Amino acid sequence: MKLYYAPGACSLSPHISLREAGVEFEIVKVDTATHLTESGADFKAVNPKGYVPALVLETGDVVTEGAAVVQYIADRFPKAGLAPANGTLERTRLQEQLNFIASELHKAFSPLFSKTASVDAKETAAAQVSKRLGNVETLLSDGRAHLLGEAFSVADAYLFTVVNWTSVTGISLSPWPHLTAYMQRVRERPAVQAAMKAEGLIAA
Repeated sequence: MKLYYAPGACSLSPHISLREAGVEFEIVKVDTATHLTESGADFKAVNPKGYVPALVLETGDVVTEGAAVVQYIADRFPKAGLAPANGTLERTRLQEQLNFIASELHKAFSPLFSKTASVDAKETAAAQVSKRLGNVETLLSDGRAHLLGEAFSVADAYLFTVVNWTSVTGISLSPWPHLTAYMQRVRERPAVQAAMKAEGLIAA
């Protein structure tokens, strides 16, 4: 398998998931501004939508959209225990979290990375991000170690990736102690450390 990624982008989530699964794969860095890979190839030939992640399977099939990619990884390698079984309420809870992260948290950050967004737009976005981080804080306040309980899942890989953007957008996690502790727990996982080192996000 081959994962197309941009350092620190939402593609970090499937990158972590692949490492958690302990499988062989290749990573290919993409410049999201030019849509070119490190070798100068046209990334849009892989994913016409032009954004990461894109996971190319051994068959040549391409899976895109982060929430779909991580569920594919979890289902492909069930022994890793990265997702509850399909058809269960627990799996629906996983999908609930993935949809929340994608639609309510991930997208809320977008104006904060925009070079053209107004100051007002960025302030509104920061307020929305804070609101959604508060939702996560409430969920974690019952003492659970991860989003679904004690077990780490692909939803945790996605949440960690997105919440990590607070470090580059000037949003402090200090109002949310449970979320702060959660981020530290996830950050210490060997697969997370390995993925971040491979993407140049932390020192190797």
